[in-house]
Amino acid sequence: MKRRTLLTTGATAVATLLGGTALWRATSPATAAPKGDFEFVLTDAEWRERLTPEQFRILREHGTERAFSSPLDKETRPGMYHCAGCDQALYSSETKYDSGTGWPSFWEAEEGAIGTMEDRSFFMVRTECHCSRCGGHLGHIFDDGPPPTGKRHCINGLALNFVPAGAPA
Repeated sequence: MKRRTLLTTGATAVATLLGGTALWRATSPATAAPKGDFEFVLTDAEWRERLTPEQFRILREHGTERAFSSPLDKETRPGMYHCAGCDQALYSSETKYDSGTGWPSFWEAEEGAIGTMEDRSFFMVRTECHCSRCGGHLGHIFDDGPPPTGKRHCINGLALNFVPAGAPA
């Protein structure tokens, strides 16, 4: 069993024992969307109208969806993955791979599509990634991915909208 699969499975088991997805929902005002000037800005009320409650929790409050819950994890068609908040193109299907972690994973984002910041939640240090256009939380980047980058962009499926190749714009 791969180390990250073991860790993911263990974390999911702990979350289940602690009350379902309560561990994944742990957020605070201090972990709200990154501060900065973004091209696409809405009030919390406008975000709540635009997004589902789960998308709001993930994109605006840094939540995480349950592992293996997103249909996008197994999506294999050619196309582009867009931010569910502002529709910016983030990841090409050409950079997607099956990491076995239960979340859609990519080895590289589109040029300039994401920003990063340090995340010190859950007693660890990780690299968080967010949409560079609206600041929406997408997931985290780890150094255990495949060539050519060696990176694993572990992204919440609810933070993404998949647009198949050839679909009308």
